[in-house]
Amino acid sequence: LVCFCLVTCILFVRRCAVFPHLVLVIMMRPALFVGTRRPMRFFSSDVAPLGFIGLGNMGGPMARNLLKAGHKVVGFDVSSANLDSFAAAGGQPMESPLAVAALAKTVVTMLPAGSHVLEVYDGRNGLLSDGGAGNGSLLIDCSTCEPAIGKQVATLASQRGAAAVDAPVSGGTPAAEQASLTFMVGGPEVAVKQAELILQHMGKKVIHCGDAGMGQAAKLCNNLVLGITMAGVCEGHALAGRFGLDQKKLAEILNISSGRCWSSELYNPCPGVMEGVPAARGYTGGFACDLMLKDLGLAANAALASKPKLGLPMGGLALQMYSQMSARGDGMKDFSGLYTHVAGEEKKS
Repeated sequence: LVCFCLVTCILFVRRCAVFPHLVLVIMMRPALFVGTRRPMRFFSSDVAPLGFIGLGNMGGPMARNLLKAGHKVVGFDVSSANLDSFAAAGGQPMESPLAVAALAKTVVTMLPAGSHVLEVYDGRNGLLSDGGAGNGSLLIDCSTCEPAIGKQVATLASQRGAAAVDAPVSGGTPAAEQASLTFMVGGPEVAVKQAELILQHMGKKVIHCGDAGMGQAAKLCNNLVLGITMAGVCEGHALAGRFGLDQKKLAEILNISSGRCWSSELYNPCPGVMEGVPAARGYTGGFACDLMLKDLGLAANAALASKPKLGLPMGGLALQMYSQMSARGDGMKDFSGLYTHVAGEEKKS
């Protein structure tokens, strides 16, 4: 059929020299004329904006990176200050999650906890309300919550004809700002591949961890290790202070030897060691202690519910340390602020 069309058009052009560009169009895009089916896509960024819900310390920079990549983004947040910042960056604020889903076929969410996720997806004026996400929609949840929540959201979305993946992140606020996050994704392969086309604008690595909920499972394991290693780095720097050892020298040694870890190398908790991290600005604008406390609690609960039950003694000690930090009034400070409590400097912070 394609050959027949080409020959016919060439003969026609030779006779009347009309519409010569038609031949070029057919040669370059024959699928347009022979009805070839294209693979199904869950979104099309050139015909609809992207949606983003949750524009705080993590979601705000992530949404801005989508704007920088050339996407039109509509967004919602319960904080008017966050919406103002989003609008100043070029985003279009909306009045509810439902309003976002009514305009955007692909929506990213970044929320504090599982209860917020269920409210945004399945609550009043939620993403999955009538008139919101439906056939062909792709929903990407970057929050950290129980794996069961990821599975529940995926089921609710499928009932509406939409696809949902859980895609929690690692890297903290610096990586969110620099578009260098790592995404741990759970969901069907087709949906994950479609999500990756959006996630690549906000991060450097996308890892498919398995079915729905497995992204959340990977994140809880990661944050269990993170909470423990941050506590260890805090204790190391506190001991260095007692010795009178230069803290920058200790950090240099840690970062080239067996004590090397992310908490020391990229997110050092000791003031004066690194610029651009929460420790350099009074432990503001990072990953709140109460959020780390939540993640460690989720990990502990999951271990207790597993069969056979799993003990997490190191995780339990870390949980106690962050609990004490929160109880002393620093729950909203970055979790690396644990250093001041370990070192006995909390009154100075």
